[in-house]
Amino acid sequence: MDFEGKIISREISRLLWEKEKTVSTAESCTGGRIAEGIIAVPGASKYFKGGIICYVNEVKENLLGVSHELLEEKTAVCEEVAVEMVKGACKALNTDYAIAATGIAGPGGGTKDIPVGTIWLACGSPEKTVTFQLTEDEGRDINLANAANKAAQMFCDFLKAEFEPEEAVES
Repeated sequence: MDFEGKIISREISRLLWEKEKTVSTAESCTGGRIAEGIIAVPGASKYFKGGIICYVNEVKENLLGVSHELLEEKTAVCEEVAVEMVKGACKALNTDYAIAATGIAGPGGGTKDIPVGTIWLACGSPEKTVTFQLTEDEGRDINLANAANKAAQMFCDFLKAEFEPEEAVES
């Protein structure tokens, strides 16, 4: 984990610790990298309950409650699936918040409509979720690192807006 990643993880830790809130992850293409960043901070067991690696649709459906129809209609690589993954992780792991990632890291697997490097990120609560789409293909390792880093930053920004709205506007 790079220096910036450690700073973001510490900030997430501080925010969740102070508010006594919990988080979980639902990761497809990132395979646990987001969770790894969260638990890099000592004391993470106070706010991180766990993660679900849902590499295949069967796991997305059975453990996270992602709609079979949605997966059939739009594929697993879409904004709506990322949002359902957040809601499903919150429910399955009984957490206040969750972070999710679904996409195609490469080098293969892409299509004309969904090229390699397309990764949907989502974070939030069952009531409020924010999303972001990565679209650049910089090779598998960099695609995965970019997704994990962006997911952590996105979640940190989400928490700041929730807990410290005045400060989030100023920064």
